[in-house]
Amino acid sequence: MSTSAHERPGSSPQDDRLSIAYGSAPVTAAEGPDRSDILARYEHWVHGAPDAPAVEDGELSWSYAEVDALARVVTESLRGRVSPGDLVGVCLDRSAALVAVAVGLARLGAVYLPLGPRPGENRLATVTERLGVPCLVGDPALLPAAYRTGQAVSLPVPAEGANAAGSVVAAFRAAPAAATARSTPPGTFYAVLTSGSTGTPKAVAVGGASLGSLLDWYHAYTGARPGDRHSLLVGVSFDPHVKELWAALTSGGTLSVPPEEVRWDPDALTDWWRRAAVSVAVLPTPLAETVLERPWPDLPALRHLMVGGDRLRRRPAPQVTAQVHNAYGPAEATVVTTVHHVEADDRATAPPPIGTPVDGAVVCVTDEAGRVVPRGESGELRVGGDVLSLGYLDADLTTARFVAPPAGVRGTGRVYRTGDRVRMRPDGVLDFLGRLDDQVKVSGVRIEPAEVEAAFEHHPGVRRAAVAARAAVGELTRLVAFVLPVPGAPVPAADELIREARGWLPEQAVPAVVRFLDSFPLDANGKVDRAALLAAEETQAAGATAPEDDGAPQPPTEELVLRLCRDLLGSRTLGTGDGFAAAGGNSLATARLLTGIEEHCGVRLRAPEVLRQPDLRALAALVDARRAAADPAGV
Repeated sequence: MSTSAHERPGSSPQDDRLSIAYGSAPVTAAEGPDRSDILARYEHWVHGAPDAPAVEDGELSWSYAEVDALARVVTESLRGRVSPGDLVGVCLDRSAALVAVAVGLARLGAVYLPLGPRPGENRLATVTERLGVPCLVGDPALLPAAYRTGQAVSLPVPAEGANAAGSVVAAFRAAPAAATARSTPPGTFYAVLTSGSTGTPKAVAVGGASLGSLLDWYHAYTGARPGDRHSLLVGVSFDPHVKELWAALTSGGTLSVPPEEVRWDPDALTDWWRRAAVSVAVLPTPLAETVLERPWPDLPALRHLMVGGDRLRRRPAPQVTAQVHNAYGPAEATVVTTVHHVEADDRATAPPPIGTPVDGAVVCVTDEAGRVVPRGESGELRVGGDVLSLGYLDADLTTARFVAPPAGVRGTGRVYRTGDRVRMRPDGVLDFLGRLDDQVKVSGVRIEPAEVEAAFEHHPGVRRAAVAARAAVGELTRLVAFVLPVPGAPVPAADELIREARGWLPEQAVPAVVRFLDSFPLDANGKVDRAALLAAEETQAAGATAPEDDGAPQPPTEELVLRLCRDLLGSRTLGTGDGFAAAGGNSLATARLLTGIEEHCGVRLRAPEVLRQPDLRALAALVDARRAAADPAGV
């Protein structure tokens, strides 16, 4: 892969001193379907290897011919109701049904908008109203009211599988949206939501040509071949899911659907990799780190592990047999923009870099005025080339973020301003340094604090909210919501605010802690000083005491479980009568709790068991019961 400007035809020697790097020109096959025609690339395998497995879900399997037959039923069911360019929101989880719907929509020329199986009713209603989405596909019981009373078409897709819905319909709005349907740019293949500073998510339109360029690079980089088994693990509303899905279907590979518990439990994940013989896997960074910090199991089939979504802080141990790659890329640049093969290095202390541009990408680092800075200086990363999306479904937003390339940058007519601060090394490798604005990453998902604040401010008892992020034990990022109640009104309960916020936000954006204040500290510019808020919150947490007990000695296991949970959730006030999930325990915190219990107690629990316990006292009792069952003589 070419990474420096002097390797690109027509570049000048000066490029070597500036923070500009180019990926190699995309490789186009001399024979076969048009590389930008994703559907044709999939159909190549339908016709060439119809009996090969396209989707596997435990003991269930669907061949390319069977998936294609299901997809054609979806197409025919929606023909005349869904037009080319229409946004179709898909509220399904990872399953054979999801794959059939994705292919069926591609046949119609509709725009696939993955929203996930439970995006939250308020969030879903807001997004569909704002974008004018005419059709939603999903479980009819989980769709917004505007779609439950309109026309619905039953889709005969598989109801079997780990994450499959029992019933799937294509539902149409009972009445036109207040906003007219957003027109998608010509050539749009899919759209994806990303966090927005106005409190409403932004929709990014990605073209088939950009996705085709990404797939060309990904297939070459991983050596993808027929018979490979690709994980279908990433959450459906997260854009790497699209790469997972189409990378397998356009290379003759098999999509392997995991059971739900693998997203919480690193041991369950690696056990599934082994059972399913997964050869190419994608993991969100936080989950990947929990896997890499454990002893590496025997996984002879796994060749490549692609990690992305957050800053990677851990390198693989020498025993890791898979190649580990640190990938970076905003949704606006089609999932992956740069990548770095991470070698095992026990002496390295700095986080791995985000690497060099993928084929067809152009990257540069600029100062505040948009001028390219010398290599070694930090600045904003701007991305151009074949990887760029078509823009937002909002012309003003597109104009603001997709701009003309800086002077001296060739090979692209525009660049996307990422808002990420990076530094390019002399050899063209990029180091990620952080965000230029207030956006944060939580469990691999980009979160705009303003969107979280807006969710809290929907409550009639909240006058204003401010949200900040701080790291707890193990570099876990957790959100803290600071709330100003309405003067003179009853102060709402913290759990009530969190419960209602879940209806507006993805799981990763729901704060773990709510603090009530009389006023916000302001900085010199008159803005809310989030650093001061966090400092005060940390002081309060450090000085807080746990709920008083009855003076009786605390059983050792209760003491251990309480300490682990307090460290993970960053809460000194957590007591044994509190529930782990209710106190803010998300999927990553649960995975780390499972690891901690196993290390200290020799007991391996499963995530659902932890989350079912009403409080920490019950969790400790479960640990003791399992320990006694494993070694009754030692009790």
